[in-house]
Order: sequence, then C-alpha cells, then structure tokens
Amino acid sequence: MSKIALVDDDRNILTSVSMTLEAEGFEVETYNDGQSALDAFNQKLPDMAVLDIKMPRMDGMDLLQRLRQKTTMPVIFLTSKDDEIDEVLGLRMGADDYVKKPFSQRLLVERIRALLRRQDAVAGDLSGEVEEAKLMVRGELTMDPLRHAVTWKGKDVSLTVTEFLLLQALAQRPGFVKSRDQLMDVAYDDQVYVDDRTIDSHIKRLRKKMRNVDDDFSAIETLYGIGYRYNEE
Repeated sequence: MSKIALVDDDRNILTSVSMTLEAEGFEVETYNDGQSALDAFNQKLPDMAVLDIKMPRMDGMDLLQRLRQKTTMPVIFLTSKDDEIDEVLGLRMGADDYVKKPFSQRLLVERIRALLRRQDAVAGDLSGEVEEAKLMVRGELTMDPLRHAVTWKGKDVSLTVTEFLLLQALAQRPGFVKSRDQLMDVAYDDQVYVDDRTIDSHIKRLRKKMRNVDDDFSAIETLYGIGYRYNEE
C-alpha cells in the first residue's frame, strides 16, 4: 500500500481528497501547513507528496526546496487555476507534475497512479535479472535503473523519477532526436495530458543538475521546433 502525504491548508480538500485516496487503496497522511509536513518527513518519508503551493508557516515551494536537498521522492503540486508562473517555477524546482485547482479528484488519482508507475518502471523488476546488465554507460554518463543512480564523470547526480526517465530516453540512442511528444510518452502515462512547457521545464532542471557537477556539460542539445538530442562527448 503506497503512502501519500497530502499537504494543504484547506481542510475541505484534506478531508475529501484523503477519503477518495483511501477508497482507492492508498494510505494517506494529511498536514495543513508545510512546516508540520517537513517535521514528519524528517522522521519518515512517504512514497509521494501532494503539495499545495500557498500555505502558512512554510509554503509548498519552500517545502519542495527542503525536500530536494535530501530526496527524489515524487511530488505533485496543486496550483492556482490561472497561475502559470507557479507551475513553471514548481517544475524547475523539481516537482514531477502539477494539477490545477479546482481539480477533478479522479484526475488527481490518475496522476498519482501514473507517477507511481513511472517510479516502478525506473526501478524495474529485480527477480531473475542480472543487475550489471541494467547498467547503461554513454561516454561520461552511467545510469543504474535498479538503484536509481546516475553519475557523470564519476560524480553522483540526484535526479527525480521524471528527470531520470527523460535522461534515460535521450541517452539510449545518442545522436538521435527525440521529439517532445516522444519524451512525453516515455515520462508520462499515455492517458495523462501534459504540455510542451512541462517537458521543457524538466529538461532545464536536468541540465542545471548536470552542470552543478560539470560546468561544461553540453550533452543534451536542443533542436528548436523539433526536440532534444543526447550527444556522447
């Protein structure tokens, strides 16, 4: 049973969404501000967090920043109806997905299930497999899906589930272009709608993380109007 942390200062949302998620078979923990959630997460992390952005004591952006210092746990943001700045900023800070308020609870459940499936896809099934066979080496890049581990020039790079899947999709065939639609198919469930901005934001965040360990990182190339390409250096 996956444990979902729901963090929102709207008690009606906490009550109604937690009831829906529990009916779908999830274990749910609720918090009405970011600081309370962080205090609990410091003791034990859930499998996923759903965060409102505007909350007292500590807002969702602040909480996400603290979380990304120590974990790649999947995070979905709840954003205001027309606030595109929040969506883009949240993705660039390391959120995996976002859902706009007011939202369909069925949509939120499907986004949660899709993100958990993506997480499982990264880990793979360990039964009967040789772990070394899962390693992917492309020049200075090494990816280990079984351990969700990435190194560049021997230095560890901490990636979220979405960032890992995007880098893996690009690096599998160096020199070949992947369109945004192809990358969306890899990183998101077919029935979960995302737009081009979402993929672009994840790629920007991915590049930033790689450049944090290597200022000269340039392996991910943008082909404007077409997509992205990984070039072995």
